Amino acid sequence: MSEALLVLEDGRTFRGEPYGAVGRCVGEAVFSTGMTGYQETLTDPSYHRQVVVQTAPHIGNTGVNDEDGESSRIWVSGYVVRDPSPRPSSWRSRRSLGDELAAQGVVAIAGVDTRALTRHLRERGAMRAGVFSGPDAALPVPQLLDVVRSAPQMAGSALAEEVSTERPYLVEALGDRRFTVAAIDLGIKSMTPQRMAERGMAVHVLPASSTLDDVLAVSPDGVFFSNGPGDPATADDQVALLHEVLDRRIPFFGICFGNQLLGRALGFGTYKLGYGHRGINQPVMDRTTGKVEVTAHNHGFAVQAPLDGEVSTPFGRARVSHVCLNDDVVEGLECLDVPAFSVQYHPEAAAGPHDAGYLFDRFADLMTDARDGKDA
Repeated sequence: MSEALLVLEDGRTFRGEPYGAVGRCVGEAVFSTGMTGYQETLTDPSYHRQVVVQTAPHIGNTGVNDEDGESSRIWVSGYVVRDPSPRPSSWRSRRSLGDELAAQGVVAIAGVDTRALTRHLRERGAMRAGVFSGPDAALPVPQLLDVVRSAPQMAGSALAEEVSTERPYLVEALGDRRFTVAAIDLGIKSMTPQRMAERGMAVHVLPASSTLDDVLAVSPDGVFFSNGPGDPATADDQVALLHEVLDRRIPFFGICFGNQLLGRALGFGTYKLGYGHRGINQPVMDRTTGKVEVTAHNHGFAVQAPLDGEVSTPFGRARVSHVCLNDDVVEGLECLDVPAFSVQYHPEAAAGPHDAGYLFDRFADLMTDARDGKDA
């Protein structure tokens, strides 16, 4: 049987079998703890230029369907699994996961001790990696290690515009239109405008390079910044746009990358986590209600802000509204003097859980309050 090789930038290697496409790929090795939702993970643009390790041992059980993708393609650079299902078993399945990976040219490796690999990444941190199969797997490891170490680091990478839509499009409200939202696509998942549409929001999805004039052209009741890949410290143009949105007191909601950019706009720093949060079982406390939510995460960067008390910012007072109960990472921000808030995790969470779906209602309430204030 042919062999595949996973090479980490610190020199550790894992041998396995080719899965998906045959060839080579490089990216940042990260692990995701979700036991379901692998199709949503693969098609999430936030995983652009990452080699995703699934900690759940059995992957591919339900195959791939035509409904659950979060975008039109697979975005991961490479994929690492332990025990792929030899055949899918679901009435919704249209093809196997291995066939889908191969069809989209995604190089993957199976038969890896993903428990040992995950423990290594937890101890050493996320790092660059390469998956090599076919003739490449027979090359000397030092040569493959040079390939891995020549790949760009995630820190300092500007990737949002690489995954953003090239032209605007509209997701119409379901039922009566109550609001119009300008959504800046930094790597948006398809379920996000769907969740807004369910609440009567018509969503104009705009490219990451959009200007204030582009935003105002759709006469929005609110502005949304999506999730996305890369280092938030590189997104100066989007932060400048957000400054203008906040100056005009247009209601704002941000998710994931959008949370990090709100943090930057308020004057906070951002930093890279050791190995990030990726999975669908992360406990977060909403400090507004005191409730604990089980949430979906995919982020390798976070906002550096004081966890307690109110902080003065260029846009008035702000505070940390949500915090991760595993490690006290900032998971949400709330402005007290302008209509803006954000969360680091994913309330749209197509694969679940759905504990945080109320945040879209909170956005609707923010736009209602702003409209009522204008009418008063």
